[in-house]
Amino acid sequence: MSIVARGFDLLAALLGLILSSPIFLAIAILIKCESRGPVFFHGARVGKDGILFFILKFRTMRADAAQRGARITTRNDARITRAGRFLRRSKLDELPQLWNVLRGEMSLVGPRPEDPRYVKYYTPAQRAVLQVRPGITGAASIAFRHEEEILEGATWEQQYLEKVMPAKLALELAYLQRRTFWSDLEILARTGLALFV
Repeated sequence: MSIVARGFDLLAALLGLILSSPIFLAIAILIKCESRGPVFFHGARVGKDGILFFILKFRTMRADAAQRGARITTRNDARITRAGRFLRRSKLDELPQLWNVLRGEMSLVGPRPEDPRYVKYYTPAQRAVLQVRPGITGAASIAFRHEEEILEGATWEQQYLEKVMPAKLALELAYLQRRTFWSDLEILARTGLALFV
């Protein structure tokens, strides 16, 4: 990543955290009023060069969700709280990842970081996505913004491994071939539009 792009990431993440601090407070109150447990979710993800880090999100599921089901959210997942459904639809649950950007673990734009359980299924060609910082948004994030609606039934994991994950990785690899600072700005603009469509 160029110095300009990293500088933009840092400035945008810092401003985003400052400007959204009232929203952070409101969401934290909403989460705590509805269910017991922490405000934030820390999930292990694989980052640049295969280095493990912990992604930060607002918690959208029951505090014991990890003991009650899959690592990936599926359609009509009963573990999602009412507040969580709103946060997921609006993508506000992703806001805390601005902190991951500040820490240098993520970028604003890049391939979405994957759970270690699924990275082991990457082919050598697909592992090229690990050469860059993962992003809060990206080409696959826009195309699959309603991913959990696709995954349902007892075969959800097979659907993810055989169809969804390869399709997402193909989009990200194609994007990385032509990626520029300006194309990243376009992705950010498209992400903003997608939230309202």
